Amino acid sequence: QVQLVESGGGLVQPGGSLRLSCATSGIIFNVYAIRWYRQAPGKQRELVASITMGGSTNYADSVKGRFTISRDNAKNTAYLEMNSLKPGDTAVYYCDLLFGSRDYWGQGTQVTVSS
Repeated sequence: QVQLVESGGGLVQPGGSLRLSCATSGIIFNVYAIRWYRQAPGKQRELVASITMGGSTNYADSVKGRFTISRDNAKNTAYLEMNSLKPGDTAVYYCDLLFGSRDYWGQGTQVTVSS
């Protein structure tokens, strides 16, 4: 059975850093593209970052230069390193794995950036 578990969220002050993890099981992890989404109160869901099977990455303009998406195929885990966090980064962050028609989502992890 496929399982995705996000972790690493929490409360951080502006300018701080967090690393989110998306641990997976029940899939052949290395064939999946990975996307991190976020949804903040009053806003639409936003695609934050993505990484392909081959390791190519893309970022939303709002996080470019501050966030880094990565994957560790040996650990079946995806990461989102978030630096220089701003209050506007406050949201629930979701990990999404995509391979063809297969699309799996985690339950999300809350990130709150506040003084």
